[in-house]
Amino acid sequence: MQLIKCKYLLRFSMKLLFSDAKAELSFNLCKKITKVYNSATMVTEESTINNNEGQSKNAAKKLAAKAEKAAKRAEKTAAEKKQKENVEEAVGEDYSKDKYGQSKLIQSGEKHLERNFVPVDQLSKAAEKGSKTVWVRGRIHTSRCKGKQCFIVLRQQSSTVQVLISVNDVISKQMVKFSGSIARESIVDIHANIVKVEQKIESCTEQNLELHGLEIYVVSPAKPQLPLQIEDASRPEKNDDPDSLKIRVNQDTRLDNRVLDLRTPANQAIFRLEAGVCKLFRDILSKKGFVEIHTPKIISAASEGGANVFTVSYFKESAYLAQSPQLYKQMAIAADFDRVFTVGAVFRAEDSNTHRHLTEFVGLDLEMAFKYHYHEVLDTIANTFTEMFKGLRDNYANEIAAVGNQYNVEPFKFLEPPLRLEFHQGVQMLREAGIETGDEEDLSTPNEKLLGRLVKAKYDTDFYILDKFPLAIRPFYTMPDPNNPKYSNSYDMFMRGEEILSGAQRIHDPDYLVERAKHHEIDISKIAAYIEAFRFGCPPHAGGGIGMERVVMLYLGLDNIRKTSMFPRDPKRLTP
Repeated sequence: MQLIKCKYLLRFSMKLLFSDAKAELSFNLCKKITKVYNSATMVTEESTINNNEGQSKNAAKKLAAKAEKAAKRAEKTAAEKKQKENVEEAVGEDYSKDKYGQSKLIQSGEKHLERNFVPVDQLSKAAEKGSKTVWVRGRIHTSRCKGKQCFIVLRQQSSTVQVLISVNDVISKQMVKFSGSIARESIVDIHANIVKVEQKIESCTEQNLELHGLEIYVVSPAKPQLPLQIEDASRPEKNDDPDSLKIRVNQDTRLDNRVLDLRTPANQAIFRLEAGVCKLFRDILSKKGFVEIHTPKIISAASEGGANVFTVSYFKESAYLAQSPQLYKQMAIAADFDRVFTVGAVFRAEDSNTHRHLTEFVGLDLEMAFKYHYHEVLDTIANTFTEMFKGLRDNYANEIAAVGNQYNVEPFKFLEPPLRLEFHQGVQMLREAGIETGDEEDLSTPNEKLLGRLVKAKYDTDFYILDKFPLAIRPFYTMPDPNNPKYSNSYDMFMRGEEILSGAQRIHDPDYLVERAKHHEIDISKIAAYIEAFRFGCPPHAGGGIGMERVVMLYLGLDNIRKTSMFPRDPKRLTP
């Protein structure tokens, strides 16, 4: 009976052990258990002698061991509680305990309309308008405590401001200590006074003021150990300062932890500028009378023929991911939309692990009917690029500068109107530079880049057009040049020596289209729907397709297209 009593007392003491407030009670109870155990042991030993039952003695020993272990844990808990009370007594009363801490999980239960939140990049304007106290939400970029002060650099997207939290009549030492212990990248709400500073704060974007904290609450904590530091990921790639840190974050680490990597000022700027490219593309073409259309991405046959296509299961059949909106743009022209453009995903199953290839990218495509000459379309596309470059230069100067701070690139140069060369002229420039290439041979990537450098040296432009490509190296639907059957009414456009657009006049006569398809040994049955679209009358038309990520990469002078794809897809990367 004594052993049973000891067993139940032990269970009760273990429950008390996990409560700080009852630690001392648990400790005393464990002592009582020990006495009960001693008594039970004596009875058990007598019983063992009389009844020869060794099992009861073993059970008593196990129970005693548990009681002893519980007593030690209770003693330790009581000591820790006493130590904590001594520390709090030494530090003093925490008179700021209601002004800092971990916020409750935001579940849209409260609105806090009384809090006047101001964006970090608008703090100077708020101060000019007379605002003295504000709320700001941002991430802990860096923090350091020094004596009774804590300095925090608060980051909101690409904007930063210094926050000072120091001990005074309303801010306790505990609040300062808490502020300095918040993990980097945690999201916080800070209530603070705006204070102008005499000396500029060079490390922040808000250089003429700082915030003196009144309250600080952690909205969303970050892990203490991060896979990369934003400071390291933001360091200039080319830095001649011998005293600067040489720490760099490699590309795979960046892409594996893309959510963190995207927080750097350069990446924030890159993808805002990329949004600007799409906006300018839409706005410029809309003003020119173009209509935006949306085309299927799951199709029954390869858009451009060949094996570079992803096959997907489509119920009981197979389908393909669109390599291009080519067919549907042309069908829209045949349907009398006259001028169309589309912005959407394009898929290429090319096992190309280069600096400029992706298996999925955003295509900026356009198609336009013309009266008599495809140069009507060529001029429209060239003018669109010129207006886009001017729009980026004039409206995204801050973003371009932010990228330049990390990647140190040369400004993009272009002519107005753009430079236009014919293919044979480009070949001649290469030959004069010592490169042997055939009249009807396509440009290799090294030759493209060399020609770009030759054009830059001669004409001082990073953007140019190469017209009249050899017919033999263009798709079957390309219209031949009526004056020279070896060439075609096709063109490419280049930025910094790399192709960013390929286009041409399309064959709009169905019989001629069949003839050219047979010449290329294409199975007519597989493109029957495409050819049929032209049997109801279709105006002459031309167009082109642009890779958005490649345009941004080359405009900014970056060395890898993965820097301009938010979550890139290539033959070796399918996540995140």
